[in-house]
Amino acid sequence: MPFCDVLGLTVVSASSDRVEATVEWTEERTTVFGGLHGGYVMAVADSVGALCAAQNLAEGAGTSTIESKTNFLRPIMEGMATIVATPVHVGRTTIVVQTEVLRNDGKRAALTTQTQAVHPADS
Repeated sequence: MPFCDVLGLTVVSASSDRVEATVEWTEERTTVFGGLHGGYVMAVADSVGALCAAQNLAEGAGTSTIESKTNFLRPIMEGMATIVATPVHVGRTTIVVQTEVLRNDGKRAALTTQTQAVHPADS
């Protein structure tokens, strides 16, 4: 996914039951207070969640986010963040994914739940 390159996302592993990626804290991705910007965190979570959904698609099918909710629990002020997405529901028309954004100390910084529409190959 080209947008992952723009985000500076590094995919560590990808399977149908778990996708893990990392991003590095950099100043240009922060708010005036020095934490990673919420919009950036949401974009990263959405991208890794979409990659997780894609791992569960039939060949030739596609997916797109139709709903997303993020809870911000604590700021990411430095270092590497790890993003882990796991499927909660894999259905014929939708896939629900939960994505955790973890700080370099292992504490959860954000939790995103998103619904992905499944676009069959023949549509």
